[in-house]
Amino acid sequence: MNAGIPPLELAWRLALVAALGIFLGLAFEETYKREDRTSPGGIRTFPMLALCGSMLYLVEPHYALAFVGGLLVLALWLYGAMRAVSEREPGPTLMIPASNLLAYVLGPIGLTQHSWIVVAVSVIAALLLGARQRLHELTKQLPQEEILTAGKFLILVGVVLPLVPNRPWTGIVPLTPYQVWLAVVAVCALSYMSYLIQKYVRIRNAALLPAILGGIYSSTATTIVLAKQLRDARGARPELTAGIVAATAIMYVRLGIIVALFNLRFALTLSPALGALFLAGAAISAFEWRRIPRSNQDIGLGITASNPLQISAAAIFAALFVIISVVSAWAKTALGPLGLFAVAAAVGVADIDPYVINIAQGGVPGMTPDTLSAAVLIAASSNNILKAVYSAAFGGWASAWRASLLLLVLAVPGFVAAYIYVA
Repeated sequence: MNAGIPPLELAWRLALVAALGIFLGLAFEETYKREDRTSPGGIRTFPMLALCGSMLYLVEPHYALAFVGGLLVLALWLYGAMRAVSEREPGPTLMIPASNLLAYVLGPIGLTQHSWIVVAVSVIAALLLGARQRLHELTKQLPQEEILTAGKFLILVGVVLPLVPNRPWTGIVPLTPYQVWLAVVAVCALSYMSYLIQKYVRIRNAALLPAILGGIYSSTATTIVLAKQLRDARGARPELTAGIVAATAIMYVRLGIIVALFNLRFALTLSPALGALFLAGAAISAFEWRRIPRSNQDIGLGITASNPLQISAAAIFAALFVIISVVSAWAKTALGPLGLFAVAAAVGVADIDPYVINIAQGGVPGMTPDTLSAAVLIAASSNNILKAVYSAAFGGWASAWRASLLLLVLAVPGFVAAYIYVA
């Protein structure tokens, strides 16, 4: 008679449903009855609807015929009520009947599903009701290309990823198309998060934030942008040097996150070295920032956020991932750990993310976590050397020599840590 629910649990679930109905009714009245509108629903109606839905479901839970009958009655009542409202107030919103229907179905949801589901549904509905004005303003401010960018991300994650097969396509490397695209999704997700924060979140007194977010997106690209500003400044600019070093410091955090997403044990082995290198980079960046005159410490670094979700870029990343996976497997088989380290040093002059994700996913089997950690550190330090060259090339030695020198200094402890891991 009670859908197999123990009495005490049934009482708890009914109390939760009633409380969530009251909560949803508060949000509804705050939004739609602030101006004494006679819209159907509210703080009394919603908990009553939720309890009605619960009771009618308990009457006959197998086919829920009583609940469906109540739903039809509610629909007819809402139809009449909304017609009456439309005669007094033109253009009634669909959110009003939708809120009433949601309050009614809270009952069976609360009785049959985990508690967190009904709580989450109620909270999300209340947030949507309360954020009506902000959401309408957002539709006016959000450019069309941002919607397309979000659509691209959803395609990468929700359409392509579930469709690609998760079986190895060759015996050369234990690599599947699913792993390749998962690597693309992981990197795109971090870059997209950085892009959204950089473009839409305004944080006061955080002039280094663009460089930090740029390091999450690409420390190499950020270094080039800031080096060009050094060249245009025709002289030493401590804030730009601090930004270049900060982008490299945050690169170590990015690498730790990427590794942890695929191999937590590997990430724990690597984290002491990455943490120490991050602290060293942060300390150097802070020291450079202190060299700025106090009157200029609120200056922005002028790093423009760019769309990271280009399909061509994702395809290039996937191709690099496959190539590096094959080369790494061959080097490990032919030369052992030395071959793996040689590839690490070589990929440092390009994009190290495909290499790091490959070994984190187990693309180079038979290696200990210490050996793999050393390979990641060699790749990161090699990339620091490349960024030092870029800094001098794009910024000019006269303006960028300090930034280049600091990047080289930061590369040294990475090589030392790699040696310690394999010693």
